[in-house]
Amino acid sequence: MSPTRANLVLTTLFLGMFVLGSGELLVVGVLDLIAADLHVTIPEAGTLVTAYALGLAIGGPVLAALTIKLDRKAVLVGTLALFVAGNVVAVLTDDYSVFLVARVLIGALQGLFIATSFIAGMSVVPPERIGRAIGIIVSGVSVSTALGVPLGTLVGQTLGWRGSFEAIIAITAVVLIATVALIPSVPPAGSGAGRQARYAFAPRVLAVLFLNFIVFATTFAALTYVVPFLQDVTGISGGLLSVFLLAFGVATAVGSFSGGRFADRDAGRTLVIGSIGIAVSLLVLYFVGAVAVLVAVALLAWGVFAYGIVPSLQVRVITLAGPGGQLAQSLPVSAANVGIAFGAFVGGIAIDRHGASATVITGLVFAVITVVVAWVTSVLKPPVVAEPSPVEPVR
Repeated sequence: MSPTRANLVLTTLFLGMFVLGSGELLVVGVLDLIAADLHVTIPEAGTLVTAYALGLAIGGPVLAALTIKLDRKAVLVGTLALFVAGNVVAVLTDDYSVFLVARVLIGALQGLFIATSFIAGMSVVPPERIGRAIGIIVSGVSVSTALGVPLGTLVGQTLGWRGSFEAIIAITAVVLIATVALIPSVPPAGSGAGRQARYAFAPRVLAVLFLNFIVFATTFAALTYVVPFLQDVTGISGGLLSVFLLAFGVATAVGSFSGGRFADRDAGRTLVIGSIGIAVSLLVLYFVGAVAVLVAVALLAWGVFAYGIVPSLQVRVITLAGPGGQLAQSLPVSAANVGIAFGAFVGGIAIDRHGASATVITGLVFAVITVVVAWVTSVLKPPVVAEPSPVEPVR
């Protein structure tokens, strides 16, 4: 495949990740509007976020196993079509329970899309560029956090929460058309789900999945409560808060894009260095928390390191799974979502008992564990088996 065609494929997958990532987090920005319209409390509306995360973490791998013998292009097209249908149901319903079920199913579809996107993206690049392909695709989520969610929230506040979801539906339809036109057929490779599970859930893979879990627990123990930290410790408020959050979002996108190159060079070493970078960033953030300029620098470094290692996490899981790579593709995002939930939970306890600064210390404690786990897992080797590669390149 020509480099131009490969870049178009990766751009399409990036846009898919962007729109699905925006759809995942959009609820947060219009939570009050949804609660008022569906006549539920804010905490009940907040359950929509939890439901989506559970659907993604559990349903994604299940759907990946069920579709493992299907052509990857067909899976992508079907997933996007069902994603559109699910969001149409969410927009049209006035019943909170229906909306909740729709969010669970949509979350599962996103989990399947993520895993399938990685397979499709890896199939159009040579082996030495797999990390960069993953970095481009996964950066769609980072960009959705930095730009998609704020823009969607603005639309929601202007046209109502249903208007913001209608925008998601429209953009997804465009991505669906691009997928049909640009994504090549990617036939399934390797064995069935049962045999792949032996490799996908091997101890060496589970060790890196634990690293994935603790990386995101580290980040979200502090990030979930970064606004109270900036308000109470740094002393900023109003529009300046948005500037700091946007800067962090841009840093995560830069990290995701650039991290793929380092994953191609040495994913294990990248995880060690990145984990140390996260720990140092959080340490600096804690000690300079009252100095706005230095806090901005610490946030930028934190964002780059935290998301710069995401491509390496994915590459390590795929590599260590060997013949189970196709099934294992869906597992890192599940581990990440569990880590996000756990980190936010522990951070919530910390801020409730000890104040905003305690969330950074909590993240730092997790970061130290992350460094140790990254170092231990860096020596793990893939299985030696005489079986076809989980992803055959497209010519």
